[in-house]
Amino acid sequence: MKNKEIIIGANTANPLTARKPGYGTMRLTGEGFFGEPKDRDGAIALLRKAVEMGVNFFDTADFYGPGVTNRLLAEALYPYPADIIIATKVGAKRGTDKSWLPYGKPDELRLSVENNLLELKMEQLALVHYGKAGGSLHEYEEGLETLLALQKEGKILHIGLSNATVEQFNTAIKAGKVASVENMYSYTQRITDPDSPYGFQGGELLPLCEENQIPFIPFFSLQTSLPNEQNKMKDLAETRGVTIAQLNIAWLLHRSAWILPIPGTTSMQHLEENINAADISLSEDELTFLG
Repeated sequence: MKNKEIIIGANTANPLTARKPGYGTMRLTGEGFFGEPKDRDGAIALLRKAVEMGVNFFDTADFYGPGVTNRLLAEALYPYPADIIIATKVGAKRGTDKSWLPYGKPDELRLSVENNLLELKMEQLALVHYGKAGGSLHEYEEGLETLLALQKEGKILHIGLSNATVEQFNTAIKAGKVASVENMYSYTQRITDPDSPYGFQGGELLPLCEENQIPFIPFFSLQTSLPNEQNKMKDLAETRGVTIAQLNIAWLLHRSAWILPIPGTTSMQHLEENINAADISLSEDELTFLG
């Protein structure tokens, strides 16, 4: 598979080089993405194995757990190798009842950035994805202004977007340099689902990212919600002698050079399979078959 690297912040003075695929840490938390993992030692070993296999991009957030994945990353990898990129996100928090709550006011965003710095044992966050579901465009702009101020203060290197709408994307582009966009997108989730609680307009944002040369980071990329389409993936995976998950990752890598998959897992075997998926080449006929 070609294009195994992608530049984040290519149009800035401090670009970062990420290798594909990256790794999403959310699954390392407890049930409902809340609390400590059942096997903490296993989680630490998995993160270290990922680095050994060449992964250098890790996606996390201080509200995963909450605080669990940040602390696992620090325990497993600190002091961090020079090429490691840890991308976190702000704009949400977890309630004590495991609910997902907005946390995007200016003072809340500042607290979240400081919290991420503390938990990750960092003086500067390499990449912060800003996500704010709902609210007015004015409130969104206020949040962006806060993050841009934190960037000027040296606490953030690059600012990205998470769960962004097209309107929010265009607003952010006008306000400053957008380093990356993280939205829900997969082989079976390519169109806007207005009822989805997880993401907005991934299919509409990918071409905008390509046009602006901005990495697009799909989450929940192994979603399997359209059985008929997934049957094609199953048939081809059996023919090629690979797993459906591997073929999903390979499809994303062929879909666009600007896509950076971040599949997450708690299994060492699946981790190795996911990373090795970058070596799977798909022919034009196979891509046509998948649709």
